[in-house]
Amino acid sequence: MSGNIDIREFLINDYDAAVELWERVEGLEIAEGDDRESVAQFLARNPGLSRVATDGSKTVGVALCGHDGRRGHIYHLAVDPAYQGRGLGKRLLDKCLKGLRRAGVKRVIIMVADDNPRGRGFWRRCGWEDIPGAISMGIDL
Repeated sequence: MSGNIDIREFLINDYDAAVELWERVEGLEIAEGDDRESVAQFLARNPGLSRVATDGSKTVGVALCGHDGRRGHIYHLAVDPAYQGRGLGKRLLDKCLKGLRRAGVKRVIIMVADDNPRGRGFWRRCGWEDIPGAISMGIDL
């Protein structure tokens, strides 16, 4: 750990390192739509919004970020367990929110698993709130 952490745009070349990190972070689930091709399409539709944090050549943080023109969404924000508790997740989040503000987005939505109390704690400390009366729903196509 050099402590000199760089945050830059997430590029599809970062995909393998991102997946490896996501697999090591408790509470994060890789699901349909997280394959390389789908992530490449997401990045192409949302250029410059997703972020990756590196310490030298090591990927230590990731956040997928995009919007549909109306609402912003942040997916799979994750920090290497060895780097947690140092504000890196908040730095990644702030970079994502800055990009969404530039795009004119006024509201951002995240989904946090109900069995991920640590993740929920992070988001609450960052000022996020539960959406009363809302539940997540989905359908496979």
